[in-house]
Amino acid sequence: MTPTRRGRSGGLGLAAMCYLAVDYMRHVSPIWHQRLQPPLWIFLALIVVIRVPFYKHWSAELRSALPFLASMLFMLAALLFEAISVRTVTAVLGLDWHRDAHPLPDTGQWLLLSLVEKLPLPVTELLRASIVGLHHYLMLFIMLAFSVLFDCVKAPGLGLGARYMFTMGIGRLLRAMTFSSTILPSVRPWCALYRFRVPAYPHRWAQKYYMPYVEADAVRQIIIHDIAYSDKGEYLGDYRPDWGFMSFLIDFLRPTASEGPTWYSLLKKAGGGCNDLLYSGHMLVAVLTAMAWTEAYGGFTSVLIWLLVAHSAQREIRERHHYSVDCVVAIYVGILLWRMTGFLWLPKNTDKNRRLFKLEKIHGRLMQAAKDSDIDGVRELLKEVELTSEKTYQSSKQSRAMLLFACAVIFFTLTIVLMAFTLTSDG
Repeated sequence: MTPTRRGRSGGLGLAAMCYLAVDYMRHVSPIWHQRLQPPLWIFLALIVVIRVPFYKHWSAELRSALPFLASMLFMLAALLFEAISVRTVTAVLGLDWHRDAHPLPDTGQWLLLSLVEKLPLPVTELLRASIVGLHHYLMLFIMLAFSVLFDCVKAPGLGLGARYMFTMGIGRLLRAMTFSSTILPSVRPWCALYRFRVPAYPHRWAQKYYMPYVEADAVRQIIIHDIAYSDKGEYLGDYRPDWGFMSFLIDFLRPTASEGPTWYSLLKKAGGGCNDLLYSGHMLVAVLTAMAWTEAYGGFTSVLIWLLVAHSAQREIRERHHYSVDCVVAIYVGILLWRMTGFLWLPKNTDKNRRLFKLEKIHGRLMQAAKDSDIDGVRELLKEVELTSEKTYQSSKQSRAMLLFACAVIFFTLTIVLMAFTLTSDG
């Protein structure tokens, strides 16, 4: 990044830190938080709206609109699959198993507890503080994407958003397949008893293939025979509501008569689940946001965001939301996934390509003018090259359709922001 560009983009980092500082004041001084947050939101919204008419890259945004929508639909489908998987792994063994299952030994938790005994109290209180949550990382990315209006980040912003959501969708699918493969006990043993009303007994699959083989001798026998040899007689069945063409979900969601008539009502209650969900969804969001900032913006602000990611990781472990392995895996999976999707969503410098094409086209005429010492001719030809990069902007600026597209993008994106804060607060 050139010094000029860095100077122009310095406001983004300041705005991000102001947002985090003002939002954290809800814990320090709720009165000042109520006073400062509305003016900050109004100010940020106004400067975005004011800047929209002067944005020069709406044509690039238009080209990224379809990938953006496709990525959003893909991510929503991945979230739906994840929600079904969350409910399934909680329900399949029944509440009795959750009541009796002990958390796994976690050396990361032991380390944090030992540090409490050794670190000064102010340091420990800082590590415990709720500085950032899931919605903060979402908001930081949204600020990053909107900063294309101020040339802080390379356009198109919709391309950056498409890459973020596409990567998130892949990460969520991999996460659901991972925690569904092996059911791990929750770090909070009481969780399922308070949050779910699934049957107390296991699903008939678990009654046949898991419950008879939990003892050491039974495990030895099943290794030798490699067949489900135990006959438990009649298996306990589940309540089966009429869900029409979605009735196949009954075996996965295990509804009860008191939980509502629809499968959708069950999925809304799934939340973060009550098993250990390897890997952490919160940490995946945090890492993808940090990777986007590092690649698109860089600078000292990115370092601060990575420090916040580390702080969030130790809080997830300290507060028993996840095991240490969940946070460690989420960090390197997030980094690898972001690198993997780079070739799909890297912004292209179309203006530069257009100028180079035009320059190659007039190369012969330019050389001839130079040989003839026709300075005015050289200037005219170079002016054509510059005009080539401005034609798209000038035509789009005068186009009512492009203006409507710009308004639709802003309205749609703000709607997504509100949905992100209201519907994904639990990760």
